[in-house]
Amino acid sequence: MTLTEHYGIPADEQVADTEWIEEAARRGWPTLMKDKRIRHRRAEIDAVVSHQARCFVITRGELPSAEMARRVIANEAAILTAVAEPGPYIYSVQMDRLSRLYPPS
Repeated sequence: MTLTEHYGIPADEQVADTEWIEEAARRGWPTLMKDKRIRHRRAEIDAVVSHQARCFVITRGELPSAEMARRVIANEAAILTAVAEPGPYIYSVQMDRLSRLYPPS
């Protein structure tokens, strides 16, 4: 489910990252985002930690949507394995692997 599907237009543009991270975690939803700076934003990290969120991020937000989809599909098995584990965590979705961003290894 996307933010637009869940919150509606234009409300989806007004929802703070900390709020939707909390909501997704509370519902048991893993998240997929494109925010290369997430690991440096204290409020978002605090939301991930306090709500035990399971997050995946495409750190190159300028990629065409088809390339983003290819990365997710190429990493489907690794994503499904990671999703089975409890949070909190943030993985970046690379071309050929997941890389743990938080907590640092």
